[in-house]
Amino acid sequence: MNRINGFLGIVRTTIRPQLVPLSNPNKGSMYRLLASATTTSDQTDVAKPDHDSSVKEETGGSDQTPPGRPVRGGPVSWLSLVLLIMTGGGLLFYYDREKKRHIEGLKSATSTVKQGPTVGTAAIGGPFKLVDHDGKSITEKDFLGKWTLIYFGFTHCPDICPDELQKMTAAIEKIRKTSRLEVVPVFISVDPERDSVEQVHDYVKEFHPDLIGLTGSPSEVRQVARAYRVYYMKTEEEGSDYLVDHSIVMYLMDPNMEFVKFFGKNYDVDTLAEGITKEIKMYKK
Repeated sequence: MNRINGFLGIVRTTIRPQLVPLSNPNKGSMYRLLASATTTSDQTDVAKPDHDSSVKEETGGSDQTPPGRPVRGGPVSWLSLVLLIMTGGGLLFYYDREKKRHIEGLKSATSTVKQGPTVGTAAIGGPFKLVDHDGKSITEKDFLGKWTLIYFGFTHCPDICPDELQKMTAAIEKIRKTSRLEVVPVFISVDPERDSVEQVHDYVKEFHPDLIGLTGSPSEVRQVARAYRVYYMKTEEEGSDYLVDHSIVMYLMDPNMEFVKFFGKNYDVDTLAEGITKEIKMYKK
């Protein structure tokens, strides 16, 4: 609207007549005009005095403008006015169209997510040294040549850990029956202060005979948790009774003990089994 008001102001300035004030007109010419009008008043058609002839009589027939008479500038023609309006309208239309195109381009650039280059596998996993539920020293090398599914938790977990371990072992049994693939289930404790070898032994046997339980010293557990990017922390501590807040993730490792994929709590038995089977078959191809 501001651009339209400015444009109309330019048009009004352009078509305004320019008046140049000069000296007063000659009184004798005015008297002659009045006398001529009086002598012809009784006629039907009143003749209009010829202004140009009066000027020529006073100036001796010269075409020059007599001094002392006002000079009026000529008005803008209708054709010029139409062309001016059309030109201004075209400029406004072009400006609005380019502005809309620019805004749409910005929106498109903002909403479009560009896929960046793949930088490789996530840095998850690494060397560790722990103790299994039979008291045997275990490192990551003991799992080479096998597909491994690892879950971090603690034996005093009231509900989440038991649910996740039941889901893990059920999915592995389903994979064995449907695809005849072997996956080793592993449980690693993040509560080394309470999860002794005996405690872990009794705990894992409640879920599956092939489930391997691992524990270790606080520093050893801290090292393996850091290698697998696992978060854990004591909460609601009251003496020896406390809970451990931790990540709820299963890590699928290939036969080279390299990270393949993680599975969160949102997977059920069927989707977990399907996801693991898919990754193993893709690896073999």
